[in-house]
Amino acid sequence: MEDGTYEVEECRGVLRVYSDGTIVRSTKPSFEVPIHDDGSILWKDVVFEAMHNLQLRLYKPAFPTSTAKLPVFYYIHGGGFCIGSRTWPNCQNYCFKLALELQAVVISPDYGLAPENRLPAAIEDGYAAVKWLQDQAMSEEPDMWLTDVADFSRVFISGDSAGGNIAHNLAVRLKAGSVELDPVRVRGYVYLLPFFGGTIRTTFEAEGPKEAFLNIELIDRFWRLSIPIGSTTDHPLVNPFGPNSPNLEKIDLDPILVIVGGCDLLKDRAIEYANKLKKYGKKIEYVEFEGQQHGFFTINPNSDPSKKLMLIIKKFIQDNSS
Repeated sequence: MEDGTYEVEECRGVLRVYSDGTIVRSTKPSFEVPIHDDGSILWKDVVFEAMHNLQLRLYKPAFPTSTAKLPVFYYIHGGGFCIGSRTWPNCQNYCFKLALELQAVVISPDYGLAPENRLPAAIEDGYAAVKWLQDQAMSEEPDMWLTDVADFSRVFISGDSAGGNIAHNLAVRLKAGSVELDPVRVRGYVYLLPFFGGTIRTTFEAEGPKEAFLNIELIDRFWRLSIPIGSTTDHPLVNPFGPNSPNLEKIDLDPILVIVGGCDLLKDRAIEYANKLKKYGKKIEYVEFEGQQHGFFTINPNSDPSKKLMLIIKKFIQDNSS
């Protein structure tokens, strides 16, 4: 720039940070794909946190296959805590698919993005999005669009990448039984290629494919922009096994399903998470999709691995609904 300022950080073409602290966000999504809105799913936006005008997008099948009330499935978008939105076409298309295939009410919340809103903002906003559901369940004037079809006793919280990190932190905060959300009952959590970090590189972070969709430079950049100033990637919200992280062995947790891609540089951290929690006696399932990259299910939602993932999620919901 003419005044001597220069670009310091750039994320997927939609976020730029300059040397004078200026932050410029594009209104365009990183992933320009057509939206497949064929009328089979009804959807609308709702403000869940008025102070920051945070919204969530609700989805439900237009023609449910059953007269019974539907499970509620949170889908928290990814983007390294720095980019992404419930409105992005890749997110919207996946939510259409989730609502239809799972026959569920899908809730896709936005959350404050970094660097304007560094952690713990995203975790607090995720918590607020879940508390909003409790408010609906207890309201004397609820939104019938939601309450007529939603089974508040069968709630599942999933998240993609950074959203998977949020799901983990909610699982730890709400603990088994999610008593503080009563009458809402969380039955399980789904971490879709969760975004965990740590100061020590894992083997696959160090030696995995340099051309990975989520490469090591971008991973480092996302953390640089999102962790609290003065913190490291061993922060308790970033590294589940950091020096100051809560001892997960001593916390009762609801069932967890961890999904990873074989080509995802983050996979070692998810494998370590699943192995440790299994050793601690937690109810945890782990599925690795060989040869798949970070975000494979939103990038290619009709691929065979994505279809198989949907069936695995569906079974997880069925197995943990009673």
